[in-house]
Amino acid sequence: MENPRKQPDPIGNNLLRALRADDWEILERRLEQWSAPAGTLLHEPGDAVRYAYFPRGSALVSYRVVLSDGRAIETALIGREGAVGGIVSQGRLPAYARAEVQLGGSFFRIDLHHLEEAKLRSLTLRHLFARYADCLMAQVFQSVACSAAHSIEQRTARWLLAATERTGAENLAVTQEQLATMLGVGRSYLSRVIRDLRQRGVIETRRSRLAVRSPEGLRSHACECNAAVSHHFNDVLKGVYPAEENGVTGGPGMPHRKEQ
Repeated sequence: MENPRKQPDPIGNNLLRALRADDWEILERRLEQWSAPAGTLLHEPGDAVRYAYFPRGSALVSYRVVLSDGRAIETALIGREGAVGGIVSQGRLPAYARAEVQLGGSFFRIDLHHLEEAKLRSLTLRHLFARYADCLMAQVFQSVACSAAHSIEQRTARWLLAATERTGAENLAVTQEQLATMLGVGRSYLSRVIRDLRQRGVIETRRSRLAVRSPEGLRSHACECNAAVSHHFNDVLKGVYPAEENGVTGGPGMPHRKEQ
């Protein structure tokens, strides 16, 4: 059932909604509405990064490190809480990792030259994006620790939980083979984990999709990593990490958070 307290969100990205009204006015004129299907590559390692992308609604982007054997291991998921590409860098620097659209949808994007111009005009805009970069780095740190210390079951549950929180969607267009590759595990190991979660009524499997039926069940199987990242977001950028029960608050044209 739809939350009656939840207000329409024409922006669709929590990081942009956290901007002060004057900063939004600076940035809005340069933002371009853009859409992309799943599988779209935003950039590959070594590419000059030309744009920053802000996923909207249920759009989801995966950062992946490409190994010499061709595997592409995920290091971070970016959804409506954040942005991809050149947020704090100066100019069009080369990308280190692959950025791929995991769940297709709509985005705002901005040319990095225009973004740099906007940041030169506003100290609070620079501070907000620097805080987001800190949160993204925390996610990468936690991902490294998670891969080293936690079981495949815990990591699978953590990924599914992170994806549903970031997108607000229960049905995820991801295959078991794709998920196994992103987690850096064998397909047979992941299949056993998926079968166990399905038997427990936590998820359902459909053609090229995984559907979450019990978020609480996922939390009981997941490690602490997703919660740790969420807590850091709330410490550094309160209200930016998705919290469905809180509905939509803040944003341009509505009460804004003040830069601390």
